[in-house]
Amino acid sequence: MPELPEVEVSRLGISPFLIGNDIKKIHVYQANLRWPVPEAVYLTEGLAITSIYRRAKYLLLETVMGSLILHLGMSGKLRVVDRTTPRIKHDHVDIELTTGKVLRLNDPRRFGAFLFQAPNETHPLLTKLGPEPLTEKFNANAIYQRSRGKQLAIKQFIMDNHVVVGVGNIYANEALFKAGIDPRRAAGNISLARYQKLVGHIKETLHQAIAQGGTTLKDFAQTDGRPGYFAQQLLVYGKAGQPCPQCFRELAEVRQNNRSSVYCRTCQK
Repeated sequence: MPELPEVEVSRLGISPFLIGNDIKKIHVYQANLRWPVPEAVYLTEGLAITSIYRRAKYLLLETVMGSLILHLGMSGKLRVVDRTTPRIKHDHVDIELTTGKVLRLNDPRRFGAFLFQAPNETHPLLTKLGPEPLTEKFNANAIYQRSRGKQLAIKQFIMDNHVVVGVGNIYANEALFKAGIDPRRAAGNISLARYQKLVGHIKETLHQAIAQGGTTLKDFAQTDGRPGYFAQQLLVYGKAGQPCPQCFRELAEVRQNNRSSVYCRTCQK
């Protein structure tokens, strides 16, 4: 599944082709995605895309009449191609520009979304989201206060989009290892000093992943077709049974909320 860095890489990749250009036509070939594509998306035809920003894993293409919302779901990919480029299987949406370019959404599993947000409104999917992890609103003091009294495991706590958005499974594994925190530890039992370390490592890990072009996942490639390279730098994710990069003891693996957590029994407490 594309995580926050992959979505941010997609935003950076498509922005030069879209911002400032007019939408000529929207083509919806498959309206039954995770949610039905609303008719309101066609209100943006003939309008310029003024900006593109990311909220959690959602991309918002802004126009004066509202914003088009894209979500990649489990397997979605975005490509900027020439209008004459033949569609392939699972190409579900085209946003055709007057420049002759097309932003194309391909989504084999159809868990992605193509939605609309009216001007001066916030789509219901975005109203209860926590702070962005790369902003000052996500800080150790805030997360420490929110964690008090919670017995929820720290890994699940930082993956909760009400607490902070975009810390997916890969990056939670990596940040907890760097901070020396056992992913099973109760969020309410972690000190402010340790949250300061953890928040710093979450930001660092996400910045590194974005800089490297996103992690190479089975279902993700950048908008230009090149895969991401952060997977080459992963310390623990996907490496259960291999030596810990710090103490060289075997990395352990547990399942938490149906997701894999890889950690070191010695280095993470």
